Amino acid sequence: MQDLQPISINPAVTAVNKRLARSFDRLVRGYDRARGTLHLGGRKATYDDHKYEFHGGAGERLRRRHYDKSLRLLWKAEHNAPWSSFQDCSKQERAFIESAKQKAPWSTSNERSKQEQALHDLASESLGTQERAEVQRIRSKEYADFLDATYTPEQKQALVNILSMIGHGEAYAWLISTELLNQVKSTGGRSAMTMQVLEEAKHFVVLRELIMAFDCDVPPMCGWEYLLMERAYKAQGLEKFFGMNVLVESFALSLFGALSHLPGLEILRLFHLDESRHMALPKSYFQDFPMSWWQTHNPANQLRRLSLVIPALPILTWIEADLAVLGIDVFEFGGSMTRKTLTMAEQAGFRMGLPAKTLQTVFDSAFNLYCDWTRPDHINQDFMRSETTQDSAARAVEQAVLEAIA
Repeated sequence: MQDLQPISINPAVTAVNKRLARSFDRLVRGYDRARGTLHLGGRKATYDDHKYEFHGGAGERLRRRHYDKSLRLLWKAEHNAPWSSFQDCSKQERAFIESAKQKAPWSTSNERSKQEQALHDLASESLGTQERAEVQRIRSKEYADFLDATYTPEQKQALVNILSMIGHGEAYAWLISTELLNQVKSTGGRSAMTMQVLEEAKHFVVLRELIMAFDCDVPPMCGWEYLLMERAYKAQGLEKFFGMNVLVESFALSLFGALSHLPGLEILRLFHLDESRHMALPKSYFQDFPMSWWQTHNPANQLRRLSLVIPALPILTWIEADLAVLGIDVFEFGGSMTRKTLTMAEQAGFRMGLPAKTLQTVFDSAFNLYCDWTRPDHINQDFMRSETTQDSAARAVEQAVLEAIA
């Protein structure tokens, strides 16, 4: 079994947090159902988090026939249009291209055709090779047996609870990025957002396969996550950029970073790489199309952004017990995540009334106050200096993104 050192927490506090979250869940979902019945809005997402699929079912046949096939056949512009500025080939593909160029003048047309076909096959196979290999592995009985041998039933359920929370978030990320596609300007901006839509789709379907391999109960969203995701989805204009690419993506990035070093979860490193690009997109986009002074400093906008952050904090109480099973202190995780989120937001121009450093101090005080109430002999600590991303490569990715933004 995986040697994870669980953290002792107060079971009475956990029970109270769960009851509060379930009561809030009934309240917020009931309110949305009532508004929907009266045709006054209600829930916006066409997603069923109780079944962990979009309305209409999983649609596996359509996905395999069209989405999977399109990924396999996606051609590379760098090879087919060498005169262009595209750089979408890997080092291996570029080496093959150079080799083909050197041989081309002395090759027959038939040999050149074979070389081009080989390059096409290489490009097709290299696109998502790791992801496809992982999907094949996690579908196998051997993978399920590996999970059973590596983790206790309690650890498996804790991992599913955490991963499914990200999975529900990926569903909303897919929906939100699709709407953002029609709001960003320029060919480059739309190209970047198109790739995010594609990657969110990949994240959802692959992560769903991974979670199902654990053979555990998959919980729906808690009320706090439901509120956060719906409000991010309903946000207007570029405020969606903040809700999605800064707030939600930083939560996912932090969780992927905290779990990707665990046996059997190596694919999360690939998700982590994608999320780092998604987080950096607003800053890159605003370099070409800056927000106006009023968009940045409008008090109503700043209050809306801060009000989006607030529901993310109670989520920590919901996942405290699951992270404790995995040996992760929820407030060390929360401090690590909050620091990255606030840094990203400020550098992208998404002000929230107070400077990022001041907000970090406020949230750190709130974390310590909660711990004073619930943890005997708690000694105040600077949670904002915590780092729960374990894998060194993942830490390097995060550092590069934060430095680029700063």
